[in-house]
Amino acid sequence: MPSLKEIKGRIASVNSTRKITSAMKMVASSKLHHAQVAIQNMLPYEELLEHILKSFLAAEAEAQTIYDQVRPVKRAALVVFTSNSSLCGGFNANTIKLMLQAVNEYDQTIGRDNVEIYPIGRKVYEKAQKLGLKVQGEFSALADKPNVQQCIEIAMELGKKFADGEIDKVELIYHHFKSAGSQVLTRKTFLPIDVESELQADHERDLTSVIATKESQEYLKKRGERQETRGEQEEVKPLNDNFIVEPDMDTVLSQLIPKLAHLALYTALLDSNASEHAARMVAMQTATDNADELLRELNLQYNKSRQQAITSELLDIVGGSVNN
Repeated sequence: MPSLKEIKGRIASVNSTRKITSAMKMVASSKLHHAQVAIQNMLPYEELLEHILKSFLAAEAEAQTIYDQVRPVKRAALVVFTSNSSLCGGFNANTIKLMLQAVNEYDQTIGRDNVEIYPIGRKVYEKAQKLGLKVQGEFSALADKPNVQQCIEIAMELGKKFADGEIDKVELIYHHFKSAGSQVLTRKTFLPIDVESELQADHERDLTSVIATKESQEYLKKRGERQETRGEQEEVKPLNDNFIVEPDMDTVLSQLIPKLAHLALYTALLDSNASEHAARMVAMQTATDNADELLRELNLQYNKSRQQAITSELLDIVGGSVNN
């Protein structure tokens, strides 16, 4: 059995660790709030533009563009979003695992050498370099500080390569932020533009809460089920498919498609950023809870050992008095 001094040292050590995890949880919660505000400010514009453009491409037979034409895949690009730092649970590991799965799928058809990786975040950059994948640039700064201009530059580079035939398909791999306790690992086609995806798009989000407990998630789930049974969900109003194009079709598409590409990439970046902070907040909350549980056990063990030591000393004193 460990001595009282050893138990006391362990209690002090766990207390120090608990202070660190608790502070990191509060920092992640604050950053998550800012990330949620950023998504909330940008999301309505991006979603409506995507809905308008995809409805337009689906409704207008003359709306032909090279960016929505599916062609045989001979070269592909993956834009992968991770974080620069760790201590966020399985956030980075799951993203890298999905990236490797995608690379292996392409390896069986077009070969690994024909797959380009655009790493957003230091973790995926280091992993791709270590595996010898074809890395195109290094964009670690974006993972900490999302920047619209740099997203525009990446989207323009990908669009130019796609238009020139250097790559035939671009995919995004990132975590889709639904709520503080739910981030969905997503593999999404970026180019060519997938018109059908508008019908299956998941736009459900909770951007008002940073609570990630199981109880709150169960409550939100049950509330959604009740709304479905009562028919309280808001019906989506379809857009008018009778479009009037001014000044001409090519001008409209040349303006809308690049803007949609920039916003899609920026949305994925904000999604990944918010998901990282949410995952870190949950991981640090779990670590703090584990530290509390360990402290309770150590305090109980310390009190038992201390009581045992006191009892032994009393028995020694009583035994000495009897002998005298």
